[in-house]
Amino acid sequence: MSSETEQFHTIARVGEIPEGAGRAFDVDGVMVAVFLEGGRYYAIEDYCPHQGAPLSDGVLFDKSVTCTWHGWRFSLEDGRHLDGSRSRVPTFPVRVVGDEIQVNVD
Repeated sequence: MSSETEQFHTIARVGEIPEGAGRAFDVDGVMVAVFLEGGRYYAIEDYCPHQGAPLSDGVLFDKSVTCTWHGWRFSLEDGRHLDGSRSRVPTFPVRVVGDEIQVNVD
């Protein structure tokens, strides 16, 4: 097994995350929110930097997630806050191998 393969962790199977929704997963001690939007998977840290709300419960729109607690919006592509602050949430590489959705948190 290559070191690249070892860095990716299977978190779900294709079909387990509905289009337009997110799910939270513990990946090596990191809580990761994985979303399926527009047929593409995105992975970000499942923690809003404002007050700690789970972003996996957020509302998706146009490659962004809106925190349900106070409405902070974050880009699914690069994790940046879309409403003015310099806040950012970490993003993680995600891939599909066969029917496995895999995330790399290293």
